[in-house]
Amino acid sequence: MDNDIVPGLLATINKEFDQRTIENAKLKSALQLLKRKRATYRDVNDYAVEVGQILADVLGTNVTAELLPDGHMYFNIADRVLNETLKKNYDLITGYAIDVQTQLNREAGLRLKAQVPELNRDRIVGIVNRLVSEPEFDKIKWLLNEPIVTFSQSIVDDVLQRNVEFQAKSGLRPKITRRVVGKACKWCSNLAGSYDYFDKPEEIYQRHERCRCTVEYHPGSGRRQDVWSKKWIDPQRDAKIETRKQLNIKKNTLALNA
Repeated sequence: MDNDIVPGLLATINKEFDQRTIENAKLKSALQLLKRKRATYRDVNDYAVEVGQILADVLGTNVTAELLPDGHMYFNIADRVLNETLKKNYDLITGYAIDVQTQLNREAGLRLKAQVPELNRDRIVGIVNRLVSEPEFDKIKWLLNEPIVTFSQSIVDDVLQRNVEFQAKSGLRPKITRRVVGKACKWCSNLAGSYDYFDKPEEIYQRHERCRCTVEYHPGSGRRQDVWSKKWIDPQRDAKIETRKQLNIKKNTLALNA
C-alpha cells in the first residue's frame, strides 16, 4: 500500500488512550488503593477491565471501514496496530499487578520477588488473524470490543498463575479462589470455589468473552488472610506462641509456690 495509514492512526490512538487512562476516575481509585496498601487481585481485575474497555472504545472510534483501504482490515495494519496497543495494555496491567503482588508478598512475610509473565503474543496473533479473515471490516469489527477486554483480563490471570506456580515451587501451598461476578453461566458457576493449588481444576484460569469472573489466591501452608485487616495470619505460629506463654506462666507459678 502506497499510503501507510498506521503511523498516523497509532499516534491518534495512543494520544486518546493516554489521556483517557490518566483522567479515568476508576484507575485513579485503584492507584489510591495501592498507595494505602489495600489493593487485592479483585482490584487488579477491575483495573484490567477498565483499561481494556478504554482501549476498546478508542479502537472502535478510530479504526473504521472508511479509513481502511477498500474497507478491509489488512494484516499489515492489524498486526502493527494491535501489537503496539495491546503491548501497552500489558505494560500498564502487569505494572499494577506486580505492585499489588509485591505488596501482598510483604504483608504475608514472604521474601519472594513478584514474578512477571511474558506477553502472550499468541493471543494477539489470534485476534489479528480473525480480523483479516473477513473481507468486510464492519462484519468483524466487534473483535475490537469485548475480545480486547478479555485479553486485558487474561493478563491478570497470567500474572496470578505465574506467581502461584512460583510460590508452590517455593514450598508454599497457595489457595486459589475463583468467584463469579454478576449472572454467571453454568460453566463459570461450576468452576467457582476455593482450591488447594495441587487440586485446582485445569480450567481455573480460563475465561470466555464477556466473562467477569475473578481469580484470586493467598499462600497456603496454614497461612490465611484476615478479610478485614488484610493482614496475614499463621494459626500454627500463633498457637505455638500461646503455648509457650502458658508454659511460662505455669513455670512462674511453680517457682513462686516452691
